[in-house]
Amino acid sequence: MNIAIIGPGKVAHLHAKAVLQTPDTNLVAVYGRTYQKADDFANHYGIRAYSDVHDMIEREKVDLCLVCTTHPAHREPTIAALNAGSHVLVEKPLASSLEDCDAMIEAANRNNRYLGTISQRRFYAPSMRIRNAIDSGKIGKPVLGTIQMLGWRDEAYYKSDAWRGTWSDEGGGVLVNQSPHQLDLLLWYMGDVDEVYGVWRNLNHPYIEVDDTALAIVKFKNGGLGNIIVSNSQKPGIFGKVHVHGQNGASVGVQTDGGALFIAGMSSITDPPVNDLWTVPGEENQLAQFVAEDTAFFNTIDATVYYFGLQIAEFRDAIRENRPPSVTGEDGRKVVALFQAIYESTRTGLPVKL
Repeated sequence: MNIAIIGPGKVAHLHAKAVLQTPDTNLVAVYGRTYQKADDFANHYGIRAYSDVHDMIEREKVDLCLVCTTHPAHREPTIAALNAGSHVLVEKPLASSLEDCDAMIEAANRNNRYLGTISQRRFYAPSMRIRNAIDSGKIGKPVLGTIQMLGWRDEAYYKSDAWRGTWSDEGGGVLVNQSPHQLDLLLWYMGDVDEVYGVWRNLNHPYIEVDDTALAIVKFKNGGLGNIIVSNSQKPGIFGKVHVHGQNGASVGVQTDGGALFIAGMSSITDPPVNDLWTVPGEENQLAQFVAEDTAFFNTIDATVYYFGLQIAEFRDAIRENRPPSVTGEDGRKVVALFQAIYESTRTGLPVKL
């Protein structure tokens, strides 16, 4: 399966390495708005650089494009790739606006192509363990879901790329860039959102335009409740956690990130993802075993690329089997709808219906 990358930035290198490690995939080309940057990227991986998406897909017989541009710039190349006949997997978030999400989903449907969004933390063993516990009824109906993502981004981080920390080129702050993984897990576990009341602030980053901290109360359509606390304002970065509490009183949780939180192209993943909460009846004593197993496995892989590879492989299989991928464009849209609702709630001071 021929794969091309759109947008030769920092995270694109992780995707390229993941493709090279994924069986039955072939990295063939890269597109960039700045040809010289694309050419440098192409020379590094021994592939071809292009300045036209349609030309690249046609010449290289591309089956799947991985879109790694800045968030507000996802729409244009994604639609171009779909129109040219390629399936598309977009880096998170799917876009920075619902208008862009809807245009991308419409293009995928019109061209009978698959559209997905990167959420590689779903593929963590502890994350999947929670999903399996919910599906098998071990906690009853999920009635309370919480996110705590407390991290740190310094001035050097925001100055590392001109688009960071701006509404026009990043599309938002911690809600748009750092928290989509945790937001996606919360929605995956709890289901669709009914109503959101949220507030965002910039607590200690005066050199950026966007949010470094946000809180929200969520009502889910299944009758459950949720609480979201996400922030880039804690040095050096503490953890990212998603917890789910069931109607039978049992609770399950995952720490997706620990220590100084991962920055694509700038740092490595230092701590293994682990279940940090597990009170399923009859399984209370298994938590230590889960942690030991997941830590041992983490020490055998390069986590910065391994889970990208798992999602790319799953998307490859979805194309071959003519079925939707496990993380669809519609899933990505739900994350964008949630963080956009928090922004809107802050503007109006009122809850927002989804």
